Amino acid sequence: MSLQLSVDRSSPVPLYFQLSQQLEAAIEHGTLTPGSLLGNEIELAGRLGLSRPTVRQAIQSLVDKGLLVRRRGVGTQVVHSQVKRPLELSSLYDDLESAGQRPATQVLVNTVVPASAEVAAALGVAEGGDVHRVERLRLAHGEPMAYLCNYLPPDLLELDSAQMEATGLYRLMRAAGITLHSARQSVGARAATAEEGERLGEPAGAPLLTMQRTTFDDTGRAVEFGTHIYRASRYSFEFQLLVRP
Repeated sequence: MSLQLSVDRSSPVPLYFQLSQQLEAAIEHGTLTPGSLLGNEIELAGRLGLSRPTVRQAIQSLVDKGLLVRRRGVGTQVVHSQVKRPLELSSLYDDLESAGQRPATQVLVNTVVPASAEVAAALGVAEGGDVHRVERLRLAHGEPMAYLCNYLPPDLLELDSAQMEATGLYRLMRAAGITLHSARQSVGARAATAEEGERLGEPAGAPLLTMQRTTFDDTGRAVEFGTHIYRASRYSFEFQLLVRP
C-alpha cells in the first residue's frame, strides 16, 4: 500500500478516526481498489507512529461499515464500497464518475419494439407503436452495479451502442439538444430472480433496489421511461428532508 497517510496529534479528532477517514476516502475514490490488501496492523502502526490498538480500532470501524474484510491467511482486504446516490435528476454514469467509481457500460439490447400499455402511457405514444428499447449493464470498478432498461420515443435521437458504452444516456440526450427538465420517479425493493442474480453477481433472492422513472424535457414532453434494478449490497438512495415551516 503506497497511500500518503498522516495523523495530526494536535487535533481534537481521535487518531483512529483520522486514520479511518483517510482510508475510507481512498476506498470511495478508487485509490484503494477492491481486492487491495492493507499492510498488517503492526506495519501500519509503525509507519504512522501509532499504537496497534489505535490502528486496530480504525480498521475495525471500516470492517463494520463493510468496506474492509479480514481474511484468514490473506490479511485485511478492501471490498466493494457502496455507492450513495442522491435522488435528483442525474444519470447513474455521471454520479459514478463524479464519485471516482470508474463507470463502464455494456449495451445488451438496442432495438425497436412495440410499446406495451405501460410504456405507451409513460411516453404518451400509441400502444403497439414503435419505441426504442435499450438494456444496459452498468459497472463500477469492473463489477456489476445496476441493470438499466430504458424506453425512448421514436426519432428522438440516434442511439449508437458504442456511444452509449462510452458515456451516459442523459449526456447523449443533452448533446442532441434535449433539455431535461423534470422527472417522476418511484423507488422500491424486491428479491432478485436467478437470472437477475447471475447478471448482477448476486445470489438468487438477494435484495435489489428498484427504480422507475419518467423524464420530461422543458416542453413537458416525456423523453425517457426507465425501469432499473440495483444491487442493494453496493448501492443506496439518499434523501434530503426539509422541515416544513
